[in-house]
Order: sequence, then structure tokens, then C-alpha cells
Amino acid sequence: MQRNGKQSAGPISGTLPTEAYPPLTAYLPTSVKEMKLLGWDSVDVVLFSGDAYVDHPSFGSAVIGRVLQSAGYRVAIVPQPNWQDDLRDFRKFGAPRLFFGVSAGAMDSMVNHYTAARRRRSDDAYTPGGRHGARPDYPTIVYSHILRELFPDTPVIAGGIEASMRRLAHYDYWQDRLRPSLLMDCDASLISYGMGERTLLEIARRLDAGERIDEIDNVMQTAVRSSVPPEADDANIILHPFEVCLKNKKAQAENFRHIEQQSNAIHGKTLWQQYGDIWVKVNPMYPPMTTAEIDRSFDLPYTRLPHPRYKGKRIPAYEMIRHSVNIHRGCFGGCAFCTISAHQGKFISSRSKESVIKEVKAVAAMPDFKGYLSDVGGPSANMYNMGGKDLSLCEKCLRPSCLHPSVCRNLNTDHTPLLNLYHSVDSVKGVKKSFIGSGVRYDLSMHHTGDAGVDRANRRYNEELIVSHVSGRLKVAPEHTSPSVLNLMRKPDFELYREFSRFFERVNSRHELKQQLIPYFISSHPGCREEDMAELAAETKAMHLHLEQVQDFTPTPMTLATEIYYTGIHPYTLEPVFTATDPRQKLAQRKYFFWYDPAYRHDITTSLKRIGRGDLLSKLFPPHASYPTRTQEPRNVKRR
Repeated sequence: MQRNGKQSAGPISGTLPTEAYPPLTAYLPTSVKEMKLLGWDSVDVVLFSGDAYVDHPSFGSAVIGRVLQSAGYRVAIVPQPNWQDDLRDFRKFGAPRLFFGVSAGAMDSMVNHYTAARRRRSDDAYTPGGRHGARPDYPTIVYSHILRELFPDTPVIAGGIEASMRRLAHYDYWQDRLRPSLLMDCDASLISYGMGERTLLEIARRLDAGERIDEIDNVMQTAVRSSVPPEADDANIILHPFEVCLKNKKAQAENFRHIEQQSNAIHGKTLWQQYGDIWVKVNPMYPPMTTAEIDRSFDLPYTRLPHPRYKGKRIPAYEMIRHSVNIHRGCFGGCAFCTISAHQGKFISSRSKESVIKEVKAVAAMPDFKGYLSDVGGPSANMYNMGGKDLSLCEKCLRPSCLHPSVCRNLNTDHTPLLNLYHSVDSVKGVKKSFIGSGVRYDLSMHHTGDAGVDRANRRYNEELIVSHVSGRLKVAPEHTSPSVLNLMRKPDFELYREFSRFFERVNSRHELKQQLIPYFISSHPGCREEDMAELAAETKAMHLHLEQVQDFTPTPMTLATEIYYTGIHPYTLEPVFTATDPRQKLAQRKYFFWYDPAYRHDITTSLKRIGRGDLLSKLFPPHASYPTRTQEPRNVKRR
């Protein structure tokens, strides 16, 4: 997930003056009227999305639509169709010549709709006005079922985060049960998982050439149904059947290790899972995109604006990224609670400097741009142009993280290309300052390689980041203080955060800056006990931190932490792991974030005595100290 900075001046999305919008013909059509303005009488592909249509490279449906359009196909988009009326949104373009595409949007719908406490959210960042209720739960299932009923002979391709992360059996936190592959619950012909440009182009080409959808079963990054059992050979991994996993959580844990490893392999194997008489076949991921390939995707003629149909309405997700630029895909961090590598892969695909600068110039030309780029980053801010020194070793590697338990010796961690990119971005006319809003991996930039030149460049990166690219507050993610919890999270020891914090303060002092370092923390992560949270409270208090950026762990499909939460077993060791799953246990952990609030003092005192940690009482509540009288959480506490 991108964590964007706050420095961004100008009008909010949807409030641009009318003359700022390009003509309707500059967008992919969302209505028959717009289709006819383009001189078309029919379309080849219709994309249905749970998100509003923002013609920007950060929004998946816009990317897929533009990529297909660039290959000569006529593409229409139906954003947030009404599934509760007479279904006119689903009928309006009729049957496309090639296929329907369906996506829940840029987020899993259940993450979008519900909190960690399983309470319904009251807003939706990907909907005009931020209103909730514009999409159903599990839109992939709902949309595909409607389309199959209306157009039984037209292929339906499912994509996006929801379909991608649910391509095999997975734990659903909101229903508290193991669900089968999404293919067994929805009426899609197949799933395109991960970043879909190459996959959808190949499917369109083969359908255009006259192949039937049921013949297309070997495209990379697809999941398909099969009635033919797999062959037991080196090219295939046969997972435990779904019915076995329902009865045996250890089998589910064993499956996950294969799924994660193959998601992070350059040359992966085909995965198979049985559901009664049906097999779900998951073809391997494509190798990482080349620079030329990723440039072609980002260099397409996006308007970078919401569709004019939303004039006067604010789209919060667009507001966050409208003056930002993404510079790479992929993340080799491998955090246990993150889905980035399962969707984008762990290998980095970086854009060329020329492509990035072209987009920066486009942002600088926007009428509401006031000179401040809110983010020049990616899934992680500082992995641009990094990868293995010896790629032949990477081709054999199945490690889910290049940073944990230690930084891989084969990893090139030189930040020089990123520094050069920052300098080029800052030299673009109209750019006053570029901020880095994505999460910075300080364990990467602080790593001592032994190469004097690389270590010098990385120290320079840290200093330039702090001096030139922070909008007053730099957000980083130590996540916890406990060594055992951090090890399960695949995060570095908390001492490295202390080292970075000291460096941050030295740089601020030397340059006479008054900036803040804002750490993110998680409670109730697998392996975390109440005692660990009590120690976190004591350690962060000693550092004079009043925590703002906090989150209760939320299990999401296809992460290591979620598998441990559900099975109680670590998939790589098959050893049991304690996890707080009861709401009372989770609340008991979360309260330690707010040790400084009098409303929690009595409860924390009682709990520390109960767990035998009276030694922490004097650290948190010195007997002769005076305390504020506030009786509720501070208003500036942020949830992630």
C-alpha cells in the first residue's frame, strides 16, 4: 500500500474548472453516447469495475483499458454498475466482440467495506463523494454472475486485487472461514492475477484469432478450471485438496508455503488444487517486466483526471495520488502482513528516467498543480533500479524476502540511481519540491554493504531524503519492538529504528530543521502477546513517542500472517504460533498504544499486574508524575 505525503496544494479532485477537463473523446467511453462520439457502433471489450473511473496509471481498469486500446481494441468501461436495479448498466453496451472484464477495484471489497473489528465502514475512498454502498460485497462474484445470466456465450475475465489474492483456497476473515478459489464461487471464465497488461493482451489476441475461451488454459498469470488431473512432474506442484484443507489446517499451511514461493519465483511452477471433480490450475507468473515494457504502460495517453461525469464530486483515492508519480513495481521486502509481492512479485521493474520525467512534466502542467509532488515512489519508496547482482542466482531463488532475516548478499542496494532520479525530477520546470510519501525501507538504506562507494551513496540518500523530500513528517514502519514478533513479521530489529531515529535527529539539528519521524505500529499480529505490547508501550514512551499511526492486525487473503492467524501454524516451520483472535484479546493489546490517555490507565495497571509485569508500571506511570485529564483517544490518531 502506498503511504502518500500530505503536502499537496490546489483544488481537490472533481472541483477543477470545466475548461480544465479534456473532451469526452479523450477518455474510454462509459456510455453508448460516448462510444458513438468516437465513431464506434460496438466494442471489443467491456470492463466493469467496483471503483470510479479515474483515467490515471494508478487505477487498474484505466491501465488495462489503455493497454488494450493501444493494441487496437475498442474498450469501454462501466464504473460501479448498479447491481440492484433492472441491470441496465450491465446491458448498455451489449455483448462485446471478445470478452467482459470484471474487477472489484483497487482493493479487496471486504477490506474496503469492513474494519479490523468487522464493523461496516461509512465511506469508500474510490467512490465519488467518498460515499459507501456503491459496490456489493465480493463484486467479482456479483458482477460475473449477472453477466453470465445476461450473456451466457461471452467470456468473462476476472482480475484486480480481489480475484488475484483469492485465486486459491484462502481464509476469509469477515466470514471467518476457509473459502475455495474464487473460480469456484464466481462465474468468470478464468482469473487474470497480478498486474494484468501482458495477460489481457495475450487473451485478447488469442480470442481475436478465433480460439475459444475454454481452449485458453496456458496463459501465464491466469487461473483456470480443469477437469483433467495434472501430471506429477517437476513442472507441477499438486496442493492438498480443498476438502482436506477444510479438515486439516496443517495441510492449508503447507499449501501456503508453495503458493508464496512460486509467487516470488522468476521461473515458477504450475500450481494445482482439487475441488471435488474440478481442478483449479494456476499458471506461473510472468518474469518481471522490462524497463521498456513498464514504460509503455505508463506512457499511454492518460488524461490523469477523473471522468467528467464526476464533476463537482471529490474522489478521495484520486486526491491522494493526483500529484504523485509511481517509479517502479514490485517489492522484495516480503513483510508477513503484506500482499504486494503476491500480486506484483518481489522483483523490481523500474521505469526509465525519461518515462518518469515525462509524467512529472504532465503533472506540472496540470492547472491545479502548485509546485509540490506529493510522492515520487512505489510499493516501497527506495527500491528503484535494485535487483540481484548475479541474476542467475535470482532465477533459482525462492526466498520470499531479500531483506529478511538479513539483507541478501547478492542484492544491489545502491541508491545512486534513485538519487539521480530525484535530482532530475526536482529540475523540472514548475516543480518546487518533491516529497517521498511512500514507505521508506530504512533497513535497506541503512544497510552496511562493505562497499565504501555504495555505503557513502546510501548515507547521502538518507540525508537528502530528510533534508529535501520530507513535508515536515517522515513516516516509517518499524511495526513493533519485540524481536520475536518482528521476526515473524519479517521486519528488522527495533534497534535499527533507534539508529535511524538518531540519524534523523542529527540531520535535523545540522540543517536547523524541525521535522518529525512518525513510526507505524501494529497490535495483535501473530506471535504478539499482551506482554509484548506492554513492552512496546514502555519502549516507545522512553523515546517520548505518543503513537498516532497505529493499526490492529487485519487478516487479508494470501499473506503469511493471515495463514498463521487462521491455522495457528507457521507454514515454513509447521510449529504452532500464538495469535490473538478473540476480540477481547485484541482490545487488551491495542490499549497499550494509548498508555498516555487517563481513560486507559486503570485498565493497563490492572492488566500489568495480572500478567506479572508490575515492573513496567513504574516506567509507564511513575508514582509522582502528573498526568493530563484527557479521557478519550486523541483526535489525531490515524488508522491504517
